[in-house]
Amino acid sequence: MRLEPYLHFNGNCEAALKYYEKELGAKIEAILPFSGAPDGMPLPAGWENKVMHARILIGESALMASDAPPGHFKPMQGCSITLQVDDPKDAERRFNALLQGGSVTMPFGPTFFAKGFGICVDKFGIQWMVNCPLEQ
Repeated sequence: MRLEPYLHFNGNCEAALKYYEKELGAKIEAILPFSGAPDGMPLPAGWENKVMHARILIGESALMASDAPPGHFKPMQGCSITLQVDDPKDAERRFNALLQGGSVTMPFGPTFFAKGFGICVDKFGIQWMVNCPLEQ
């Protein structure tokens, strides 16, 4: 058994996944557009090329995602996606990449529990925590 978070986007899922591919080294395994839905499935007008389902790998972990149908999107609340990065310089680079066009909740820097830690919301509305843990 494993957990795979499912992210919902406000019509910009494909752009977000391609951004994560470029900036985080994610591997896009699948992007299925609404146009591939079975006949008879209700399809919002103009949503043929929006993402019905996608799956990416970031390191050893998977995220699934889709564009929320019109009127159903709600901003992410009450959770974060966390990147665990071993090297503090690499962790800070990834934090800064996620921060481009987004906002800082907690600046990246050393803490009592990590070589480096920061929280930001990316330009797609996803909250990220980037953590470089102290050596055990």
